[in-house]
Amino acid sequence: MSDFDEMNVGPRWYVAHTYSGYEAKVKASLEKIIENRGLENLIFDIKIPCETVIEKKGDEEKQVELKIFPTYVFIKMAMTDESWHAVRNITGVTGFVGPGSRPTPLSDAEVEALNIEEVKVRLSFAVGDNVQIVTGLFEGYSGVVQSISDDMRNVTVLVKRGRRDVPVELESSMIKPENQ
Repeated sequence: MSDFDEMNVGPRWYVAHTYSGYEAKVKASLEKIIENRGLENLIFDIKIPCETVIEKKGDEEKQVELKIFPTYVFIKMAMTDESWHAVRNITGVTGFVGPGSRPTPLSDAEVEALNIEEVKVRLSFAVGDNVQIVTGLFEGYSGVVQSISDDMRNVTVLVKRGRRDVPVELESSMIKPENQ
């Protein structure tokens, strides 16, 4: 068993370094290799983070797509010998980001900060439900959900303090339905 098979911790995001301007070619080549060799169980997603900008030249406006990280391709994969060789041997790839010859996966915080992967949040409560606060300053209190943010990360809970209901904004991970 090789070093890569031993360090495999499941699908994680890795960053491959490419020659300048080869990002799209590397992505296309890798997609074809995944299909031909049946590597769908090892390589799950390939991204080239881009942003659309409007360039103005005189009176003309033109939408241009710019790479946020030129010369880098983000790959969600399970690191094994087979997946490493598939990526590393593509024309245009110079290597993986990491110390020496060891590819380093991005941390969950880095993936979130770079906005590479959209995380879908499912809540087990809705507006009007009774909830219990399980961590933080108001731990042990219960209240009623008043509102939920669009990204479902923040929740406003009406907490009873004396004779008043006080709105408290909390992260959705800090509360749970009262019946659980």
